Amino acid sequence: MHIADITMFHAPASGGVRTYLQAKHRVFSRFPELRTSLLVPGAERDSLGDHHTLPSLKLPLGQGYRFPLRRRGWRDALLELNPDLIEAGDPYVTAWAALDAGQRLGVPVVGFYHSDLPRLMGDRFGSVVQQRLERYVVDLYSRFDSVMAPCQAMADRLLAWGLPRVRVQPLGVDLASFHPDKHDPSLRKRLGLDPQTRLLIFVGRFSREKNIDVLLATMARLGHPWHLLLMGPGMPRSVPSNVTVIDRCCGTHEVARALASSDAMLHAGTRETFGLIALEAMASGIPVIGARAGALIENVPLGGGVLCQPLDPDAMAEATEALFSNDIAASGRHARRHVERHFDWDRVMEQLLHHYEDLVDLGSETHRRYG
Repeated sequence: MHIADITMFHAPASGGVRTYLQAKHRVFSRFPELRTSLLVPGAERDSLGDHHTLPSLKLPLGQGYRFPLRRRGWRDALLELNPDLIEAGDPYVTAWAALDAGQRLGVPVVGFYHSDLPRLMGDRFGSVVQQRLERYVVDLYSRFDSVMAPCQAMADRLLAWGLPRVRVQPLGVDLASFHPDKHDPSLRKRLGLDPQTRLLIFVGRFSREKNIDVLLATMARLGHPWHLLLMGPGMPRSVPSNVTVIDRCCGTHEVARALASSDAMLHAGTRETFGLIALEAMASGIPVIGARAGALIENVPLGGGVLCQPLDPDAMAEATEALFSNDIAASGRHARRHVERHFDWDRVMEQLLHHYEDLVDLGSETHRRYG
């Protein structure tokens, strides 16, 4: 079976979608009967193995993201790949190109709804824009042979908007890369912190829905001996004295060491459709203090962290102190066990592959019957 993924959510600073696609290629490459191709935006048309790029407009202040403008070239590229199944990972031009190509090839097309577009845009431009985008999403995703969402909360939203069927397909975590063994005892010294410092961490890109201002206000309330390590591109430079900023895109190994060397993750995001960095933190053996919103409600287990009132620095500071009043190491061990049981990439991809096989078999049967 040949599976082709197409998405604009693929850039040097991108997070969950790129990680998911890399994991899919890594796991599926072990099966000789499977082939995976990836078609994403780039500076020019290029191919390296099964990784293909088409030239696309670079978004201003878009942290490396590029936006395809016309679907025809993307559709034609998919036709050349001639896959048995296509998965579209965004709700823009590439999604329509995937549907066009799937119809011409007679193969199933899956729409993975990774990001809550109406709510993100509604936060910026108001309820009228949000409602129009909800109608757009329903119109687009009702055309796919299968619709997937990374958490139950997002699936429920899609169903409430009027989509008839949505499959919950969680993402996973690289349990070897993100592991308590990555602990680096020299991190505190490099940050100029004494050994008794309670080190918190957040890793991600600077965007409105991450609510970095809430993290900074929380740290101002906590004061000494708490310290926050803030890692990611575009992070603010004007921060409280107990915050250290690494303002760049950080590689997996650096992030894994930093997570395993911290005491807990601080996460104020309220629009997470999966919250991959929270799962990577738990896999690294540290608990999560997060907002009681989005996918964090589903994915941060009791005993592996604590959730608090969203957008409330006082509540987050209180939750942080409450977590540390108990055995923080035991919470971290529980968090690691939870991720091992539920979010191992091998298990996640095995479930996904079964779904793909059912779609391809159903499509073949329909073609034989009506083709």
